[in-house]
Formats: sequence, structure tokens, C-alpha cells
Amino acid sequence: MAVLDQITEEISHFVGFFHLSLEDARQRESYSDFSFKTTLHGVASRLIEEAPFAAPHALDDYDPILNYRPVAPVFPAAPAFYLPPALLDAAPEDLRIEVFAREASLRTQMPFSTGGKATAPALEPPGSLVTYAQQHVVLSDNDVFSVGGHGFSISGDPIALADLLPMAEPLLAVSPLGEFEAPGSAAEMIDLVETVAESLEHLVDGAGSHLVAQAPTLSGTYVNGVAAEQAPSLDDYHSFDEGDGATVEAEWGGEGSQPPPASVTITMGDNTLVNDVLVKNLWTAAKVTVVQGDHVEVNAVVQINAIWDTDSIGSAVAGWGASNSANDLFNIASFDHDDSAGSQQLAGASSPDLYPSFWNVTTVNGDLMIVNWIEQLIFMSDADMGIVSASGAYSTIISGDNTAVNHTTIAELGFGYDLIIIGGSVYDANIIQQVNVLFDTDAVTTTDGFETAGAGSVSASGNLLWNQASIYTIGAADRFGELSDAYRDAVASLQSGSANLSDDILHDPAFAGLAGLRVLHVQGDYINVQYIKQTSIIGDDDQILLAMDALTPDNDASWTVQTGGNTLINNAAILDLDSFGKTYVSGEQYSQETLIQANFISSQPELAGHDPGMLATEAVLFLDDTMLEADPAPEGGSYLPADSAGGQDDGLQTLLA
Repeated sequence: MAVLDQITEEISHFVGFFHLSLEDARQRESYSDFSFKTTLHGVASRLIEEAPFAAPHALDDYDPILNYRPVAPVFPAAPAFYLPPALLDAAPEDLRIEVFAREASLRTQMPFSTGGKATAPALEPPGSLVTYAQQHVVLSDNDVFSVGGHGFSISGDPIALADLLPMAEPLLAVSPLGEFEAPGSAAEMIDLVETVAESLEHLVDGAGSHLVAQAPTLSGTYVNGVAAEQAPSLDDYHSFDEGDGATVEAEWGGEGSQPPPASVTITMGDNTLVNDVLVKNLWTAAKVTVVQGDHVEVNAVVQINAIWDTDSIGSAVAGWGASNSANDLFNIASFDHDDSAGSQQLAGASSPDLYPSFWNVTTVNGDLMIVNWIEQLIFMSDADMGIVSASGAYSTIISGDNTAVNHTTIAELGFGYDLIIIGGSVYDANIIQQVNVLFDTDAVTTTDGFETAGAGSVSASGNLLWNQASIYTIGAADRFGELSDAYRDAVASLQSGSANLSDDILHDPAFAGLAGLRVLHVQGDYINVQYIKQTSIIGDDDQILLAMDALTPDNDASWTVQTGGNTLINNAAILDLDSFGKTYVSGEQYSQETLIQANFISSQPELAGHDPGMLATEAVLFLDDTMLEADPAPEGGSYLPADSAGGQDDGLQTLLA
């Protein structure tokens, strides 16, 4: 044992390193109190091995087929018709929800006293639903470019956005419906429906009105004014797959590799405009609808395509191999009525001998409106101007290829009733207006002395204008009938504040198999308006001048020029739920369906607002004698001399080189 001086030992004592013997003694003293049976200190316990254990079930081998039949649950008594969770406390103030029953004819146990009136869990009411949507795309892509060492400069201004709309206004005025402002009240909605019905009622079939068909009910598909068995498919005329633009297939690099052949590819059109709308209005309907006032139903489709495509092709390129592909203009409309819902419900009655003995009434004070007002507009200017020469390189110039899309999808899934009673009138309108306007008057010209021994092609048309509309209604066209005395008395009873339904109503064959009726009462008018307006306007008046390179002209270069290829698509579909069965009207019942389709093709280049040969004329007028010298000096503006040893210069900051 080491001997420490007094100071060191005292320090060690406080630190606790050398008095372990005392600590060991203390540990032994505490450890002696531990024992397996005394750790809980008075709490009754027993050893683990004494705990009872039993396994009465024996495990069988694997059985791939297990037949199990659960014990039938026991549910409390409930009404024979479905009631959603109680929402009475949250119901608006303008709703009254009451349950009525007849004691003598009760067939099921009711959770309330019979022979009178009692409050019941509320049927959720279909409140008014109004949607206003406006989608606008405005794009100006007027490019001015100069590629190659041709020594020319560009003068002149392309057509502006502000100039397109005045030129398109005569086309927009062709529709007999005109321009509508979005209604802001129920009265304005009613006035709109009546105005549309009146405007379309007196149309005369002829070239002026472009009326294709009009009748109380239309059915089938119409293509460009002619009934068709099947509508054409958009996939056969246009593909939305990416990678349609020009690609460089040749690779140039590495020892022994050959440079790509000299060529120039110019794409100045190829724009795509798409307006797309889908509206599914399944808000509310019933097996029987009772209308005390009038029932006005209007379905209308107006489709207009207009194109200005009078191109100016210079004589030096007019004989190139590829000729202009034709423009395709399509107006496609379909009307369809599905009357299978009511017959399926009647056939599916579980107990045809059972008729309702009680009814639940939900009352809406005032008008009930279901309105979707959608407007889509695409306004694009892509009037490009350029001068291009070939100098032995592979050049690809894309100054168009824009895409603009408006898309809206609305799905309104609401409430189903057995009986709807309307104290006012019904105004039901589905309206689709579609307009495509394309200005594609192009000028492809050459300078004096331009020549090429390589292949060449020029395409200044090949545009697609596509309008497609579909109105699909659920409800038979012949579902209307006169209001009987029993239903007339029921309307008067509900309008006065009570709700008496006679045995004649309860024993209506439409209610066979039901123990109770779900009744919706609208005190005012029922307004259902679905309005879609789609407009696409594009100015693609391109001007391109082909020239020879001033320093290193290449007569063997191949040329591909495309100034058309635009696609304008309007697509709209309305699915409207009118009725699951019969509709009884006390006042006037009016139905009208109208289709108007028109295609306008202009052969007047001056309607496009400028002379197609302007570029070639002004380019020559602004030539300077010094530009034709071997090494001209820069003259400011957009003129830059060509450098045969360097890259190509262009007006888009080498983007297209």
C-alpha cells in the first residue's frame, strides 16, 4: 500500500478515489435487504410459474376453403326510407323541413307520433349554385430575324394584336345570339333564357342564318351542317405528342466524320390553341317534377370557323416539290337524350305493391338556381418577318410553335328526390358558342438572283380549325304531361304553408315500392343555365424573304419552309340532369333545340390588313450600294455583315443559329 502524505491523502479523500472500502461496506448493507419475495413490500403477489394458463382451442391444419357465416346483427327500428344525418340545427333560415304521416295507412314503425306533424332529421337541401369562370390567354410572338450574310435589312411592321379584333368582329356578329354579359340575378337569368329562345325561334333556313337544324328535340350528330352516323376523331387530324418539331439527325464531330449537308429549315407557324370545357350538372332531380308555372327549355349550339389564307408564293419557289396541304375546317355537334333513368327506377322497385304512407318535405323559400357561366378566350399574334440565306451550314429556325390552353372541368353531384314541386316556373338552358378565327396570309418571296440546286419545299397552309360540342340531357323528351287536380291541390297546399298529399299522389305508379316520399318544395322559380363560350383568334401572317449569301453563296443547300400548320380547337360538353321520370306542367311547356354551323373561307388578301408582298418590296427599297461590296461596313439598325469564318448572325441573338 502506497504511503501518501497528509495533504495528498486529504485531497484523495475528498475526491473519493481511496476510500472505496467504506463504499463497499455500504453497498453490502443495502444489498442484504433485496429479496425476490420482499420487493413489493406488503403487496400480495405470486410467482410467475404459479399464474393460471389454459388453451382450450386446438389448432387445425391449413384449410384453403373457410366457410364463415356471421351472426345477423340487430338494428333498432328505423323508417323505411333513407334519411341523412340530422342537419336541422345547421339548416338555413329559409328552409322548412317537416314530416307528415297518415295513421290509418302506416306500414312501418315510425320513430314519431302518427296522425299529425312532427320534426324529423332534415334532408339536406340543394342550395343555389352559381359558377362564373373566365379564362384568357393573350400572346404576342411577332418575331423579326435575319439569318446569314445576305446583306439585307428588314423594314416594315407586322400586324399588331390591336388590329386582329376589329377584323374578327364581323365573324363574331354572325351568331344570332350576339354578345352576352354575365347575368347577376335570377331576373337577369330568366330574361337571358327568354331572349335566347326568342332570337332562335324565328331563324330561317338559308345561307344568311347558317341554320342547320331546329326542332323541339334534336338527336344525333352533325358534321359541317350534315347529319352523320359518327363524328370524326381529332386523333386522325392532330397529335398532341411532343417532339413534332424539327430535329437535327446528323452529328458532326470527331476525326473522319462528315459534316451534315447544307440545309435551311424554317418553321413560322405550327401554333396550337385549345379551349376545353366539361360540365356535369347532376345537382338535383326527381322521379316526378310538378311545375305550377311555365317550363321553358332551350338547347343551342353555335359553331363558326373562319380563315384568311391567301398566300403569296414567289415564282422562284413556286415550283418546289411540296405543294400546300389543304386546310381542314370541322364543326361537329351532337344532341342526345337519355330516358332510361326513370324506367330503370320503376323496374327496380323492391315491392311494387307498396306505396308511400308518409313524406318528408324540404322547402326552399325563393328561387333555386344552378348556373355555370364559362368563357374562354385565346388571343394570339404570331406574325413573323425574316430574311434568310444559306451559307453551307445546317440551320433550323423556329419562330412559331406556341401552345395556349384553357381547360375547365366542373362536376356537380347533388341530391335526389322522389317528388319536386315548383311553385314558379322552370327555365332550363344549355348554350354553347364556339368561334375560331385564323389569319394566315403568308408571303414567301425571293430576291433577284436567288437560286438553288438542292431540294426545296414550301407549305403555307395545312391548318386545322376544329369545333366540337355535345349536349347530353338525362330525361325523356316526351316526359311532359298536364297537371292533375291532385298535384294542383298539393302545390296550393305547399304554397300556403301546409303539406297535404292525397292518396292519388301517394299511389302514383312512379312511387311504387317506396314506404316514404322525399319531397323538395321550391316556392319560386327553378333556374338551370349552363353557358359555354369559346373563342380563338390568331394572326399568323408571316413574311419570309429567301436570299443568296453575299460572301459564300451555297447553291446546293436544301430548303424547307413552313408558314402554316396552325391548330385551333374548341371542345365543349354539357351533361345536364333534367328528370328521372315524368314532369307535369300547369302553364306553357316550351322546348327548342337549335344548331348553327358556318365555315368561312376568304380569298381576299386585303382583308388581312396588309399587302403580302410588303416585305420583299421594302427590303429592296432599303438596299444601299455599299451593302453589295465585298467587305461592307456596318450601317446600323438590324444590318450586320456576314462572316464566313464565324457563326451565323440573326436577329434573335444567336438563338436560331
